Amino acid sequence: MGASACATAALAGCTTAPLEITTPAALAVDPSFVTMYGAMPDEQFPIPAVDLSKVDSRYYRRLVDDPTGEMPGTLVVDTRSFYLYLVRPGGQALRYGVGLGRAGFEWSGRALIQWKQVWPKWTPPDEMIARQPELAKWSAAKGGQPPGLDNPLGARALYIFQDGVDTLYRLHGTPEYWTIGKAVSSGCVRLMNQDIIDLYDRVPDRTPIVVR
Repeated sequence: MGASACATAALAGCTTAPLEITTPAALAVDPSFVTMYGAMPDEQFPIPAVDLSKVDSRYYRRLVDDPTGEMPGTLVVDTRSFYLYLVRPGGQALRYGVGLGRAGFEWSGRALIQWKQVWPKWTPPDEMIARQPELAKWSAAKGGQPPGLDNPLGARALYIFQDGVDTLYRLHGTPEYWTIGKAVSSGCVRLMNQDIIDLYDRVPDRTPIVVR
């Protein structure tokens, strides 16, 4: 993927709302979430189930009234609320919880999803390798880090271009589901692997995206 801004950022100086407590009893009320975030053994790299007790329930995927006012088919990232919306017809939207790194706050505007990739490689930029020499084994010259459960881009990546130019910002998966709804040390816009797979299957190339 080349040198990505997604992997270069330091910890963002921001705060998030206190986590809601999700109890096993609460999960029993709506078992659809347990199914939604269950294991995915048929993936190229089998994905384990999400421990929902470690994710604030407000960030579970769900259909909501559209708060964005954008046209159906548009993706909207609200960096203040840690939500991503896929606007649907009829005044509704699919809402996903996201995690953001400093890089995820640095870019905003309108662009397009120009390219999508299943189980992408990750290539740390030279600046990151200079700070963390142990990452040199994943440099562009050596082909990057192969896909897998430990890859920082997770199971899927959607690449954001503006005016035909790669912004270096991505929507991507993460195995670190406990970081959803939080500002983390690196990354652009990260979703649970189950959510990025769901989104990937719904979003064609050249889908408009708005980052606010």
